[in-house]
Amino acid sequence: MIPSFTVNPQLIGISTNEIIKINTKIKPLHPDEEEQKNDYWSAYILKAKKSTFVEIEIEYEIKNTAIDKIKCLWLDIEWGNYGPFGSYKRYDGFVLPYFLDLPKDDSYNNKLIEPIKTHILGTLDDPIDILKTYMPLNCRPTDILTIGESPLAIMQGRYIDYRNINASLISRLICKGFHPTSSLATAPGMQTLINISGPTRVIISWLIGGIFKLFGVKGIFYRLAGEQARLIDDITGTTPPYDKSIVLGPKDTQTFCIEVAKKLNIDVAVVDVNDLGRVKVLSTSNVNNAEIIKRALTSNPAGNANQQTPLVLIRSDELS
Repeated sequence: MIPSFTVNPQLIGISTNEIIKINTKIKPLHPDEEEQKNDYWSAYILKAKKSTFVEIEIEYEIKNTAIDKIKCLWLDIEWGNYGPFGSYKRYDGFVLPYFLDLPKDDSYNNKLIEPIKTHILGTLDDPIDILKTYMPLNCRPTDILTIGESPLAIMQGRYIDYRNINASLISRLICKGFHPTSSLATAPGMQTLINISGPTRVIISWLIGGIFKLFGVKGIFYRLAGEQARLIDDITGTTPPYDKSIVLGPKDTQTFCIEVAKKLNIDVAVVDVNDLGRVKVLSTSNVNNAEIIKRALTSNPAGNANQQTPLVLIRSDELS
């Protein structure tokens, strides 16, 4: 049962004193009930294996000086879940994007490695369309277009509000053995991995990894606990407004790379890069370019902060 449903719209990029007013209307579109004529959310029974829909309308007025500052509209959603288990709150959120009107010219010609700025990406964006939209017009077939694993995962809807994670005693204990900056060093981050890989696999990986660490061998846990152990980004690990979400690794990356490469006539890769010079190529449409990609992205040209540059163009013929 869904006894409540509320939306808190947040304009990212401007301050509250630049907002004159903002109004929200929520309209239930339950397929088995008549349309409501008021703004009251009536408690609704959602039957097993069925879906319901909600229409959300946001109307806002801001100062003229703030128009160019808006990055996106974030809809923070809170809804009640009621049943045999009791009652608790669930949280979701998604971005209504503001597209960047960037000129497509020859400005990329002079750089061998060029980060490409985009709007803040979200689940309403199609990954293939995004690469097609922001890809420079003067791309050559020998170029490589890379996309970060987190932006791709976000467009696939693979992120979880941290308030939805119920950390178990196991996750609270195991997470203490990780470096404080690790995405698995918090109970919710570790619980997310446990939910994916299963408690048995995570516990065994932790025990074996701990034994190897005693002999100076590191990284065994990440090899045994599953691919997501390396790819999960805890809160603060992704650009706002996803900084309060736990972002999983993307899915079907190899299929994605091959499909985009055929449509855009350019090599494509999904990468995981950090400021420590570590570059992991999750998938690529051309395995022969893997070493070139690693060498080109070692300096992390896209950055790990709020640069909004999830794409990087690499002139591979000039770097090889």
